[in-house]
Amino acid sequence: MDISSISSSIGPLQTKQESNLVKNTGDKSFADMLKDAVNEVNDSQIQGYDAMEGIATGKVKNLQEAVQKIEEADLSLKLALEVKNKAIAAYKEINSMQV
Repeated sequence: MDISSISSSIGPLQTKQESNLVKNTGDKSFADMLKDAVNEVNDSQIQGYDAMEGIATGKVKNLQEAVQKIEEADLSLKLALEVKNKAIAAYKEINSMQV
């Protein structure tokens, strides 16, 4: 059974997420993507602090949303710290390699 004609007409397979990722990143450099990620974490932290302030002052109308924003801020910060730790560990490992 010859499937070469089928595979050549289909082309390379790519998921929707991969194609969206390529479209979204465009010509951004790694530094720009890193800055964007840090800004997203910072925005999340600001929203979390605002939610905490709202809870403390009693200005919050929906307690569940406020707690959700606080949890999202906490999780995003933990994720950012883990990514940083992994990047530093990888950098140290690459530095220790003999060329």
